[in-house]
Amino acid sequence: MPVTEVEGRRLPLTRLEKVIYPDTGTTKGEVLRYYAQHAGTLLPHLHGRPLSLLRYPDGPGGQTFFTKRVPPGTPSWVSTCEVPRREGGTTVQVMVQDLASLMWAANLMVEFHTPQWLAEAPGEADRLILDLDPGAPADIVSCCRVAEWLHDRMTADGLRVHAKTSGSKGLHLLSPLRPAPARLVSAYARRLAAEAAAELPGLAITTMARSARPGRVFIDYSQNAAAKTTAAPYTLRARTRPAVSAPVTWQEVGDCTDPRELHFELPDIAGRVEQHGDLLAGLLDPLRARPLP
Repeated sequence: MPVTEVEGRRLPLTRLEKVIYPDTGTTKGEVLRYYAQHAGTLLPHLHGRPLSLLRYPDGPGGQTFFTKRVPPGTPSWVSTCEVPRREGGTTVQVMVQDLASLMWAANLMVEFHTPQWLAEAPGEADRLILDLDPGAPADIVSCCRVAEWLHDRMTADGLRVHAKTSGSKGLHLLSPLRPAPARLVSAYARRLAAEAAAELPGLAITTMARSARPGRVFIDYSQNAAAKTTAAPYTLRARTRPAVSAPVTWQEVGDCTDPRELHFELPDIAGRVEQHGDLLAGLLDPLRARPLP
């Protein structure tokens, strides 16, 4: 079993030659190299937040399962925090605060999911999120049209709006906030979604039932609830190909006419970061946060 040293921590890395993404032949070793290469961009978006981990140790075709609790065998040097549970009590969750912790978690083969609040202030959201999920034959192009309307509407309310691909079929819109109770952020997000559905009939809906979604974009505001989480920026997703939840420019959103234009995989990210830097850096700047309208 290969063992490497990362920031003074000894890490056993397992089955590096194993193919994780069958459609591209991408191996576990390549996945770990991706996270090491982009640690400086990804880590700030994980820092201070309790993580939920979607594990896929044998690739997306094998068993997948979510875990919020600290996995068995977690090294003592990996940071953890107590998170309140809705039913009372607390759950202890992992926080990835540094490169060594990132590589330890990546070796488990995970998607990284974060809440919209920091561990130091549970339930006090410092960002708002809208998840645009298309129902076939609608696609990410349809999401872009909804996203443009929401961008203008939220900008009119004084918010700064950022976009990233979900790494699946849709888009995520995010706005940095001065901390506010998650229930109030959820209520505002629900109003935005309802307005969009009213203004874009036949294109946007707020109905969760899948039977209502074909050909339309479901605006999921529920991920603003304190107990919910969202795929983190730059995380790889558990799909047959190594798709990434990648930040995009509003120019790219406006110009998109083909789903392939906003589909990004592991090899694409280095060039995008070199060209654009971190397009979501504004989420991390408290000076860019705005009060909840």
